[in-house]
Amino acid sequence: MPLIAPGKKAPEFTLPDQSGVHHSLSAYRGRNVVLYFYPKDDTPGCTAEACSFRDNLPKFEEMDAVVLGVSILDSRSKAKFAGKHRLNFPLLADERSAVAKAYGAWVQKSMYGKSYMGVARISYLIDAGGVVARRWDEVKPDVHANEVLAAVKALQLGETRPASEAEAKPAKRTAGKPALKSGAKAKDKGKATLKKTAKKTARKSAGKTVKKAAARRGAR
Repeated sequence: MPLIAPGKKAPEFTLPDQSGVHHSLSAYRGRNVVLYFYPKDDTPGCTAEACSFRDNLPKFEEMDAVVLGVSILDSRSKAKFAGKHRLNFPLLADERSAVAKAYGAWVQKSMYGKSYMGVARISYLIDAGGVVARRWDEVKPDVHANEVLAAVKALQLGETRPASEAEAKPAKRTAGKPALKSGAKAKDKGKATLKKTAKKTARKSAGKTVKKAAARRGAR
């Protein structure tokens, strides 16, 4: 199955967690859901990623966001992984890789020259309406939780929706108004300067005329 593109409906699923409790995506409708796929329990990269989500969980909960980790192996493996590292969020056991396939996270891998199928490190941010808002295909395990947290904040603020052309045009007109005002002020200043210059010239001319007339009367 292909990856789910942002803007598309997230596939429904139901899986058990490390305690045997079943979780369905539809049960979290009305809340943002962080659904992250990881290759295998208790491996170095997967542990770093899980611990990062663990440490940031209070911040996700403040924004009423849910964090769900998904991988292969059963609930007992998940319980052992969670207990060892004090993981405080659901780790879902996708034993048959059905959910990984539905989200495009079941891929062909290779190691030591051998090919095999496994879970890719891919994450989805699903909005309160069950629609994919963001997707991460290349994940750095130790810092990934921070960038997902930033995306959840942006989603809450509505910053993930791009501005349309219609929304951008009024901003341009508004931005142009001050320039028009400053131009008008410059014209007014120019007119005032010309008036002052004309008055000074007129006064000088009048003064010269008076001096000439006085000189003529004195000559007589």
